[in-house]
Amino acid sequence: MRRRTVVASILAAPAAAALGTRPAAASTMRPRPGAAGWPSNADWAKLGEAVGGRLAPVSTPDLSGPDARKLLANPFYLADQPGLTESSGWLDAWRSSPSAYAVAAENVADVVAAVRFARTHNLRLVIKGRGHSFFGASNAPDSLLLWTRRMDAVTVHDAFTPAGSQAAPVPAVSCGAGAMWLHAYQAVSVGAGRYVQGGGCTTVGVAGLVQGGGFGSFSKGFGSAAASLLEAEVVTADGKVRVVNHAREPDLFWALKGGGGGTFGVVTRLTLATHELPQNFGAVRLNLRAHSDDAFHRLLARFIDLYAANLFNPHWGEQVTAAPGNHFQVAMVFQGLTQDEARAAWQPLLDFVSANGADYDGQDSFTAAAIPAHLFWDADVMRRAPGAIVSDPRPGAAPTDFWWTGDGDTVGGFWNAYTSAWMPASLLAAGKRAGLVDAWFAASRRWPVAFHFNKGLAGAPEPAIAASRETCTNPDMLDAFALVIIAMAGAPAFPGMPQPNLALARFLAAQVQASMKALRVAAPDTGAYVNECDYFQDDWQRAFWGPNYPRLAAIKRRYDPDGLFFVHHGVGSEGWSADGFTHTA
Repeated sequence: MRRRTVVASILAAPAAAALGTRPAAASTMRPRPGAAGWPSNADWAKLGEAVGGRLAPVSTPDLSGPDARKLLANPFYLADQPGLTESSGWLDAWRSSPSAYAVAAENVADVVAAVRFARTHNLRLVIKGRGHSFFGASNAPDSLLLWTRRMDAVTVHDAFTPAGSQAAPVPAVSCGAGAMWLHAYQAVSVGAGRYVQGGGCTTVGVAGLVQGGGFGSFSKGFGSAAASLLEAEVVTADGKVRVVNHAREPDLFWALKGGGGGTFGVVTRLTLATHELPQNFGAVRLNLRAHSDDAFHRLLARFIDLYAANLFNPHWGEQVTAAPGNHFQVAMVFQGLTQDEARAAWQPLLDFVSANGADYDGQDSFTAAAIPAHLFWDADVMRRAPGAIVSDPRPGAAPTDFWWTGDGDTVGGFWNAYTSAWMPASLLAAGKRAGLVDAWFAASRRWPVAFHFNKGLAGAPEPAIAASRETCTNPDMLDAFALVIIAMAGAPAFPGMPQPNLALARFLAAQVQASMKALRVAAPDTGAYVNECDYFQDDWQRAFWGPNYPRLAAIKRRYDPDGLFFVHHGVGSEGWSADGFTHTA
């Protein structure tokens, strides 16, 4: 582990020290370009020298050409642009806007230099890895962007012990600040025959997902992503590089396991435990339409019965959606089962639909397929499955890079609304299922309502529950059998593009909110998932972190007393204006 000695020596590097380590006098307002306090050209030149020339002004690419729409449908392209984000904005909340300058960090020394510069000059600092934040956390005009995209190394360890720990070594993987989950999966599962619990979307960043808690397709079997964190390297607001784990600075380590990205520092490396790889991964698909409201209600009830009996276990994840028009869509995955075992789990519902054939369309749409788990993220294998993936089509793109076809629907999207709620497993009790079904049916009259079963950990193995309990995510996730998501995104609306019809967007947002209100009759008080929730979430401290918030707030005050790191509805953000420029408390 000589790397840690090298990292420590960075703190004494002349280039970083030349930028100053003491902040400017406390101010209630951060400067903007042209205003008093904004760094001079000489100041910016000094920063540019310190980061090896990797400082540049940021602008939005020209999006007026004939290929713009095609490029904006490519999450790899968006991630490669410092002036763009994976979402283009949120109705009445934020719009994608480029920072004034960006440091394209390639190493920890670059991160240290940028953090110290922002602290010294009291700048609005924004951190972007892959840019997937729905809240626009990696986006702010008039800011300094710390762009970690190039810090994307993935290293597999046969045996890893956290620094200063007496724990036995375990198989693990280390990921840089800009690494994406696709590359982590390809290194761990395709390359090493192990499994790491990460996100379902291939292009989501490792660092952002883990800091938000993190759920993936198979979390019901392995827990949250944050639960597997063994160690993190983080640059805090004082410009220090810290290696944190359960033995070293355990409070900060705990806060990084679900306390929200861009809040406690700049995470430059994460090391996660890997798990034994199941024999198979697979998927089930089913699309039904009921001919009447009564038939649809009965279908939902039969499905909840099936879920409680056959699917409420570590094998099953992903989602089932009930939608207006009495549409019922299954897009679930499974692990550790054969294809025949997966089909058998669904047979009671298929028998019900078959026995009531006059009430339903789509009886023949059911499919169940399984493949060896180590091939699940193998691009060559997945290309043989029609419609499963989309490869990065840009000239020179890595042939192994792809995204799941279903994840392409919202790339670059402008969010009209996004809401989530954990659904407690107590609702699966025989005496409460009717109320759950009634609420799901009522909500589906207004908007599609998706139950994400992998994002609630009730039904997971006890070791996964225990590890996830040691994170700071709202404990409601432990008792939930699913996270319900109700959302709507419109077409991309980046600067220079046609802008959304705001009246229509507000109408659609109202439908989403009405749908969630109807669903909340079944679970009025549960929390929401910080990475996927409402920008305007009421009582967000309780919703995101529950009883963990006071401890998180204390850790924030300890490591970032001046609020250098700000994100919307992040820990400690109560004392700042909505744009993060004015200290209000």
